[in-house]
This record gives sequence, structure tokens and C-alpha cells, in this order.
Amino acid sequence: MNDMRTRQQTVRDLYAAYLEDRKDKVIAMLTEDFTFSSPRDDHIDRAAYFERCWPKQPFFRAIHIEFLAVDGDEAAVRYRAEKLEGGSFANMESLRFRGDKIASVEVYFGRNL
Repeated sequence: MNDMRTRQQTVRDLYAAYLEDRKDKVIAMLTEDFTFSSPRDDHIDRAAYFERCWPKQPFFRAIHIEFLAVDGDEAAVRYRAEKLEGGSFANMESLRFRGDKIASVEVYFGRNL
């Protein structure tokens, strides 16, 4: 499988792991020096990401990937997430790879749907 298809699958597996509440799978996908940024978090490290951003209990009913593009070491994804308690939102994320692992994620918040 070529790198682009492998990285597309890694991105899909990342969102599937959120739905499955499989933090262990996500840990294996990230580099040791992984960073996460969003309008609420500025370049936090891997430990802070799991503490602040990983749901303490299942949060999502579904995550629908609407757009996914990979170009070299970067991926862009637009998705619609449905929350268990109702409601949904749309976001975009920029992911950077180092080898076969995700080195960083930058989230751009969309709107509530």
C-alpha cells in the first residue's frame, strides 16, 4: 500500500478509535513528541492532549468524514460529528505525519449543526 493510502487509513482509524473509546489505539498512532492545537489549546503535548481532550466517557454517536486529502506528510480532514446526547458539529483538522505516526493535529472549529 502506498504512503498516501496508508495515511488516509490512519486518519480513518483515528476517528474510529474515538467512536470505539480506544485510547490505546490512539496512543500507538502518535509520536512521542506529538502536539495538539485548537482555539482552546496552544501546542499542548501528548499527555495534556489525553488529559484535556480525550473524552472521559464515550461522547460521539458517529463521526462522518466528509473530506480527506493527503499530500506528502500532511492530511486535511473535514468531518461532521454527532454527539451521544444529541446535536452535531463540523470541524476541520490538519494532521502532520512523521513516518507512519501522527506528529501533530491542529483543529479548526466549525459550527454547530
